Amino acid sequence: MTRKFIDCREVPSDMHCSIAISADNEDELLQAAVDHAVSVHHHSDSPELRQQLRQFFKDGMPPEIPHMPSQAGNVPSDTSHAH
Repeated sequence: MTRKFIDCREVPSDMHCSIAISADNEDELLQAAVDHAVSVHHHSDSPELRQQLRQFFKDGMPPEIPHMPSQAGNVPSDTSHAH
């Protein structure tokens, strides 16, 4: 079974939330993501919200630094660590 995750850093938001949630199955992940979206981001639980959240599900575990293709212009070009 492949673990699934959703990473708030990859979901467009004014809050700049850094939460990532992972689970062993999509149903469990969806419920945790909905709970987070409702309690933290003040969304209403609806079929539309659940469908939107599912679009952000990925296989595996969240990376330390997210890949954000929609915001590629905003990613600093120097990703090296400070010495």
